Amino acid sequence: MQLRVENLKVSYGNIKALHGISFSVKAGEILTIIGANGAGKSTTLRAISRMVPADPESVLEFEGKNILKYSADRVVSRLGISHVPEGRRIFGNLTVTENLTLACFARKDRDQIVKDKKWVFDLFNRLEERKDQLAGTLSGGEQQMLAVGRAYMSGRKIMLLDEPSMGLAPLLMLDMFKALKEINKHGTTILLVEQNARLALKFAQRGYVIENGSLVLEGPSEDLLTNPEVKKAYLGA
Repeated sequence: MQLRVENLKVSYGNIKALHGISFSVKAGEILTIIGANGAGKSTTLRAISRMVPADPESVLEFEGKNILKYSADRVVSRLGISHVPEGRRIFGNLTVTENLTLACFARKDRDQIVKDKKWVFDLFNRLEERKDQLAGTLSGGEQQMLAVGRAYMSGRKIMLLDEPSMGLAPLLMLDMFKALKEINKHGTTILLVEQNARLALKFAQRGYVIENGSLVLEGPSEDLLTNPEVKKAYLGA
C-alpha cells in the first residue's frame, strides 16, 4: 500500500472530528471518500498533509515512512504528497506562471520542472493563455485548474483533492475530472473527497463513506453506486 491510515483520530478542542478511521490507498489508484458536510472528509486530508495534528495513537504511513515525523512543508517536498484544498487558496497577487514556479521551491530537478510546466500548460490550455495574468483575476474554473496544476508541480506521487467540483459549471466540472484522469494516467495516485457522490464514485475505482467522523461503508465504486443506503443518503434515489 502506498498510503496507510490506521486509527486516525483528530480533535478540535473537546470536539472529536475523527473517531479512529482506517483505510489504505494503492499506488496508481483513484480512491474517494464521500459523505455529508461536516462528516470529516476535509479533516482526513488535512491530517494526512499535517495541516491539523492527529492524536498520538494515530498511524499515518506513506511508502513505509511515518508521516507524523514530517512537518507540513516536508510532507510535500520530501514525500511527494500534494494537497489541493477546498477553496483553491492560490496566490492571487502572483501570476499563473509565478504560482506554478513557487510550487517548485524545494525541487532541484530544473530540467524536469520545465517539462512538468509544459505538461501542465498542455493539460490546461487556458492557463497557458493566461500565464502572465494575475491569478486573482482568473475565473473560478481557471483558479481550480491552477490549484491542481500547482499541486502537480509541487509533489505528484499522490494528490489529495478537496471538493474539486465546488463552484464549477457542469461542463467545467467534467473537463476538470477528465484532466484529473490524465494526471492519474501520468502516474499520480489520487485521494479525492467530494460531496458530489455520484461524480466521485464514477471517477474513482474504490470508495469509502464517512459519517460523523467514522467510516461506515467501503467497497468498489460500482458496488457503492448500487448500494441502497448510499443511493438513499447521497445519490438522490
